Amino acid sequence: MQPTDRRIAPAKRGGKRFVIAALLSFSNIVCAQDTRFEPDHQQIPPPDCLLIKEAWEGGSKPCNQQDHDAWLADIRHWRSERLIRIGYDGSRYQLPQLQWTRSSFIQPQMMVQDRYFYDPVAPHYTVDRYLDDLERRYGGIDAVLIWPTYPNLGIDDRNQQDLIRSMPGGIVGVRQMVADFHKRGVRVLFPMMMWDQGTRDPGKPWPQAIAELMEQVGADGINGDTQDGVPLAFSVAADKVGHPLAFEPEDGPSDEALAWNVMTWGQYNFPFVPMLDRYKWLEPRHMVNISDRWRRDKTDDLQFAFFNGVGWESWENIWGIWNGITPRDAEATRRVATIERAIAPFLISPDWEPLAPMLRYGVFASRWPLPGQTVWTIVNRNEYDVKGREIELEPQEGMRYFDLYHGTELKPERHPEGKIVLDFEIEAHGYGAVLAAKTTPGAGIQELMAKMRGMTVKPLASYSKEWTVLAQRSVTIVGTKPPASASPDGMIKIPGGDFVFKVEGIEIEGSDDIGVDVQYPWEDSPRRFHEHPMRMKSFWIDRYPVTNAQFKKFVESTHYHPQDDLNFLRDWTAGNFPAGWDHRPVTWVSLEDARAYAAWAGKRLPHEWEWQYAAQGNDGRTYPWGNDWNPHAVPLPDKSRNMRGPDAVDAHPQGKSPFGVMDLVGNVWQWTEEFTDDHTRAAVLRGGEYYQPQGSIWYFPLTYQLNQHGKLLLTGPSLDRSGGVGFRCVQDAE
Repeated sequence: MQPTDRRIAPAKRGGKRFVIAALLSFSNIVCAQDTRFEPDHQQIPPPDCLLIKEAWEGGSKPCNQQDHDAWLADIRHWRSERLIRIGYDGSRYQLPQLQWTRSSFIQPQMMVQDRYFYDPVAPHYTVDRYLDDLERRYGGIDAVLIWPTYPNLGIDDRNQQDLIRSMPGGIVGVRQMVADFHKRGVRVLFPMMMWDQGTRDPGKPWPQAIAELMEQVGADGINGDTQDGVPLAFSVAADKVGHPLAFEPEDGPSDEALAWNVMTWGQYNFPFVPMLDRYKWLEPRHMVNISDRWRRDKTDDLQFAFFNGVGWESWENIWGIWNGITPRDAEATRRVATIERAIAPFLISPDWEPLAPMLRYGVFASRWPLPGQTVWTIVNRNEYDVKGREIELEPQEGMRYFDLYHGTELKPERHPEGKIVLDFEIEAHGYGAVLAAKTTPGAGIQELMAKMRGMTVKPLASYSKEWTVLAQRSVTIVGTKPPASASPDGMIKIPGGDFVFKVEGIEIEGSDDIGVDVQYPWEDSPRRFHEHPMRMKSFWIDRYPVTNAQFKKFVESTHYHPQDDLNFLRDWTAGNFPAGWDHRPVTWVSLEDARAYAAWAGKRLPHEWEWQYAAQGNDGRTYPWGNDWNPHAVPLPDKSRNMRGPDAVDAHPQGKSPFGVMDLVGNVWQWTEEFTDDHTRAAVLRGGEYYQPQGSIWYFPLTYQLNQHGKLLLTGPSLDRSGGVGFRCVQDAE
């Protein structure tokens, strides 16, 4: 990009509209900064001479020192002017409560449903188990973003803060869980969804509500989901309650907001030549965690992080879909993080020199000077090893050089022209780090070198790059005895027959990638679309969902009270459901609560295909009553911020199925199958519900169609219970 031409040709068209347009155009031009390297969103481009150009593009020329110096002078000028233009004040980075962000290099987004994080049987949080697993696999983490909201948010009227309060143990349990992370030196963030405007109104301004809740649980920061900068009001509110928080928007904030958004996600482009992070360049103390959730090869993420002296979002559990880190990427993460943690003071150097000159093509470095010593972080973007002369420097009396990556001291080679050259090896798509110092390295650097000597004996290339899908298992549903009566009360017999079970998941994200949705016993992997011919045995199914009155009989007969009772029968008071709710479906019961009722009744929960067969018959219809939508067959949707409660189970007789089964869709979701893998539990929900929070596409997706199902991620009963989920039972007939 050439410097802006500030001249405007004389206008020759009449009319106010053209004059105004010309003035606006002039305003935009004079406000622009002079730079040949205008940032592309969050990234600043390298000098043109580093880019390979084919012959038809004019060919390439190698960079020389003058090219580098001109580029560096340009982006330094841009930075200086930009900081003046935004009136930058970096004092927030000096707050003692936020200084942890400077070295928060590895931060996973962790779903609360991760089975390494919580044991619902014990029941208790298993923070040590979770952290020990990450330590073993890729060297541990510095912070964790705990995610209790999307994609379950919107299954009922609990807002995002209510879902944190609904986590096992409530506020007291969450606070202790956060303290357990702190004992291991790990900081804790929670998300904030500004799009959550359709569920319960928090009753106070958002900044205040969030600040107070985070103070209650002792959290350290907030990730701003879908936000391009978290407004200053949120930092002010956190300071007001005496609990400053690190705010981390998903997308890059305005440059002005850099003053109070001390962290950012980095959602980058990854060309061959590394680009600079705009915010790290403006404020070296700013921490970026590169987020690239769906990519299966993390080399670009880790190399751009190491080059920029920033961190990585080591995100594997993506809304219950496992995108695990490969062994090679795990080992690369261990090495990158180990080095970055040890050299963290260098990586906030105000004199950072990106793309410091290197001797070999495709090898790129950042130079991080501090008084009397300097560190280089280096990446090899080539697909081949590079060994030999790497860095050429002016000699300095008494200066020693250390290969931090391999943990050895380097012996500089002096050339006749007076310069010295450092010779070392960087493997394909690998990493390097060099320290120059006139004194013996301190204990921290010596410890780093000892670790790296042992760690790098085995090259990265020897670790597998193969990505594998995580298999799922369906939880066994134990059969029942046939009913004693030839016609059990309140049940309908579904005859056996041939049935094509065809259904798809309605997850918002994941496309049709392997690993999305669930894996049935006849499938070899989870996938979104399912079709399987079946020979159905006959069975009995409840004509209606289980009602409040029926569930009360169970509770009174058995004195049932779950160990984890938070949110249990939340809409009841003192053991009684609201007046007039006898025949409404019982809700706020977990999968475990529903199973307990079914066992007491001599029944069980249905397999999903049984539920669908009872609703659909064998003609593949879209709805229980046929293929055409009938609004009178379902309750009126509730689009308010507070749930009104479901309709009576017998209120919509037009909704019956071919077999006469009632209230299958549109009133409350209904529990069926449970699926597990090593990291996630999830339940398949059928039928849809009456509650439809408005204002966002990100709420729990809804369907009334019989060829679609919902997938609810499971943590523990307190969080799993919902005002939008009930159940019905079946009994084997053969």
